[in-house]
Amino acid sequence: QVQLVESGGGLVQPGGSLRLSCAASGSIFDNNAMGWYRQAPGKQRVLVARISRTHITNYADSVQGRFTISRDNAKNMVYLQMNSLKPEDTAVYYCNRVPYDLNYWGQGTQVTVSS
Repeated sequence: QVQLVESGGGLVQPGGSLRLSCAASGSIFDNNAMGWYRQAPGKQRVLVARISRTHITNYADSVQGRFTISRDNAKNMVYLQMNSLKPEDTAVYYCNRVPYDLNYWGQGTQVTVSS
């Protein structure tokens, strides 16, 4: 049974940093690229960062240079280091494989960037 559990969100001021974590159980981590997605209020869920099993990374233009995705294959963990946060980064953040599987969405973690 696949389970994804996100954590690490919170309230941060503009310019601040947060580190999100995603614990993956089951077979989802095997041979899959993993990604962080986010969904802002009233908007669609979008992919913001992707990492292959061999640690090749890709980022959405909106977060390039500010966010860093990483993974620990031995621990089945995916991380998202977010620096220089902006109010427009406010959203619920989710991890999933890339491409996502509808059955694997976790509860997400809320990130709010506000002064």
